[in-house]
Amino acid sequence: MDKNILEVADMTAEGYNPLIFFKSWRVASLCYTGDLFPPQIGFLERHNQTDEIFILVRGQATLMMGGNGGSVEKVEVVPMQPLKTYNVRQSAWHSVIVSKDAVILLVEAADTDRSNSEYFDLTPSMKQVFLSVAAKYPDWQAVISALNSD
Repeated sequence: MDKNILEVADMTAEGYNPLIFFKSWRVASLCYTGDLFPPQIGFLERHNQTDEIFILVRGQATLMMGGNGGSVEKVEVVPMQPLKTYNVRQSAWHSVIVSKDAVILLVEAADTDRSNSEYFDLTPSMKQVFLSVAAKYPDWQAVISALNSD
């Protein structure tokens, strides 16, 4: 097929992968990678120049939302349902917990990167919220149980 009329991209590569760019936007996929291992997640992020669309295609995922102020007081848990569109608004603090088989489709401004995003380190109590959510996933139950027994 002529790439000038049809572009095809695989969404199953590990981690965050930009797939298609067009003018001011990009489509990317997010699949499990070690950076998303629940005990390793240490921050929320926010994008100061774009909303970010999340669509769970496969597996389990939970958006962890922290509001849109300068600092984060608490984390709200938003379990994602497959094939529903979640629009994380510009400057909203967020992160995501995923199962090992999860595939998320992302749409955002093409120039979204560290230069126009900010990061908020999770407090110990916020990390516990993340771990309690992850403990409900079959992939992470044994790992979280072992951490909690130490």
